[in-house]
Amino acid sequence: MEYTLSCSVNHTVYILFSKKLDRFYIGETADFNMRMIFHKQSLGNKFTGKAKDWELYLKFECDCKKQAQAIERHIKKMKSKIYISNLKKYGEIILKLKNRYAC
Repeated sequence: MEYTLSCSVNHTVYILFSKKLDRFYIGETADFNMRMIFHKQSLGNKFTGKAKDWELYLKFECDCKKQAQAIERHIKKMKSKIYISNLKKYGEIILKLKNRYAC
């Protein structure tokens, strides 16, 4: 009998935008719908609790948690609204990030 271990939970990297704050929020989660409820209700998050108008700007699935966390850190380190808008505009950047931070 053969057993294989696999990760059935995909992780999502997501970016929210608040017009009120004119700021982006970058996050990673295994349960995107629950996380959005958390942000919308401002349950304990100091940053997203500052505004009630957070809207989804961009989201994409990753192959594993390690990859999602690495991409999240990469985007945060860039500290650039232009970089974030380019992620949405040029999908190949996301593909390059997934290859760079492969599981």
